[in-house]
Amino acid sequence: MGHSKGLKRDFDQLQQRRFRAARLFDRDFGKSEVARRLGVSAQSAGRWYAAWQAHGTTGLKKAGRAGRKPRLNSAQLHQLEQALHQGPQALGYDTPVWTAVRVADLIQRQTGVRYHPDHIYRLLQQLGWTCQRPVGRALERDEKAIRRWKRQRWPDIKKKRSAKVG
Repeated sequence: MGHSKGLKRDFDQLQQRRFRAARLFDRDFGKSEVARRLGVSAQSAGRWYAAWQAHGTTGLKKAGRAGRKPRLNSAQLHQLEQALHQGPQALGYDTPVWTAVRVADLIQRQTGVRYHPDHIYRLLQQLGWTCQRPVGRALERDEKAIRRWKRQRWPDIKKKRSAKVG
């Protein structure tokens, strides 16, 4: 019985379910009956029973957080977000564009923690930042000159359609 990707598990609720199992075991219910009543697999009920037999109810307590601990604490994440809001040029970068490499460099300079640029997007998502693609036009673009060129010069250099033979 797996969990859907992205589904947040309620660890307190899962612990309470294991404690309900312990109360049922205490009342001499079998593993299969406990599994049926709590809507879990027989294997889970068996694991819980073994833990309950070996360590009592304390053996059924939650293990703590799932997964690896974050490398940046909340204060460091706040510091990073403040720096991102200042903009890259205010922090000594040449252009006004944040890249994954620059954010990784900023994190290392501020906190000493190294991140591979390919993993920066997770931190940025956590902070509510999204990937932005630059528009493919120069800021210095002269729209009038472009329209004039398209109207006057382009027709002269554009390949002409050949006359059909036959």
